[in-house]
Amino acid sequence: MTDDPAARGAARISWIRSRMPLLAHVREDFAASRPFSGRRIGMSLHLEPKTAVLLETLAAGGAEIVATGNHGSTQDDVVAHLQSLGMTIHGRRDDTVAQHERHIAAVLDAAPDILLDNGGDLAAGVVRRRAAAEVAAVAAATEVVGGTEETTSGGLRLRRELTGEVPFPVIVINDSVLKAIGENEHAVGQSVVESIQRITNLRIPGRRALVVGYGWCGRGVARYLRALGAKVAVAEIDELKAFEAAMEGYRVTTPAAIGDWPELVVTATGAPGVLGADFFARMADDVVLANCGHVPWEIDVPALRALAVATDAVDDGIERFTLGDGRTAVLLADGRMMNLAGREPKGNSLESMDLGFLLQTLSLERVATRASELPPGPQPVPEDLEREIARRVLAVMGADR
Repeated sequence: MTDDPAARGAARISWIRSRMPLLAHVREDFAASRPFSGRRIGMSLHLEPKTAVLLETLAAGGAEIVATGNHGSTQDDVVAHLQSLGMTIHGRRDDTVAQHERHIAAVLDAAPDILLDNGGDLAAGVVRRRAAAEVAAVAAATEVVGGTEETTSGGLRLRRELTGEVPFPVIVINDSVLKAIGENEHAVGQSVVESIQRITNLRIPGRRALVVGYGWCGRGVARYLRALGAKVAVAEIDELKAFEAAMEGYRVTTPAAIGDWPELVVTATGAPGVLGADFFARMADDVVLANCGHVPWEIDVPALRALAVATDAVDDGIERFTLGDGRTAVLLADGRMMNLAGREPKGNSLESMDLGFLLQTLSLERVATRASELPPGPQPVPEDLEREIARRVLAVMGADR
């Protein structure tokens, strides 16, 4: 393998590109139709080989790209390759939170007119800048016609923290049933369990596991843990989802009620502080804590650090905390999305991201060409796009219909 980061990134991306036939077809279409000609797309997303193929596809459609990675998941050789193609790419794997926030600001400083967001950081930045401009009685620096949001966490942020404040349409890719089944349930479920095994080298069969959250990602994690022989419990505050988990045969409980039963806990809610001081007071000795949500706030890591009398970085992506009563807890990837921020990050399967990024590209094309037909604020993927994409996926899978 070459020592040149850009060449190493190019080699890795070449393999990924060869396994993403849906994007290959779109790339050919975009090269002819150029739907993003004259458009600047500002992005905040995981910069790894699969997303590089997405960026190449958008660039083939005429887009100028200004992007940054998400905190902790950036792969430096991929960034080097994208920069060698002339794209403006910010971010490194070892960036601090403060550096990441500066990169977000730099993307917005470039005045993109379309956003591809992953966690709501860009949309929140635009809202803040518009508010500051109104207070100062000056024109807003960024005029955005619309965008997309990839994640559960970002969708929640748009609908809670930013409700009524986003003046342009944002298609929430995570609302797609196709993404929910193909990417969230099966791809996230598989990659999270694989990553736990890869990072820790621990046994899954017979292990007592708690999955916090039974949305699409949580049900996938629970499914794949159980498929490998784990004893699985689910914590879910939504009554209907909790009912579904119970009907699937899982033990349904709460983090507080389950006490010291779990040996492994995986958070998959998108919400802050679902594992906090109350849970830490009851958890088992040597419990493994992992998060697969986009924002690293589901496990209250500051509270865990405050309770610890000693910490020990035992391996890449593994930190052990010793509490005052002698119990220990093992935290993976500092509470970040451990299947992309942990050791040997692979993320979701190539085929699932081919599907997910087909949703992204066609939704961005809809924003670029027909934004005036869309209402402002967060909204699901248009149904006609969902059905068209389903037909394309079934054809690639060779499904007889």
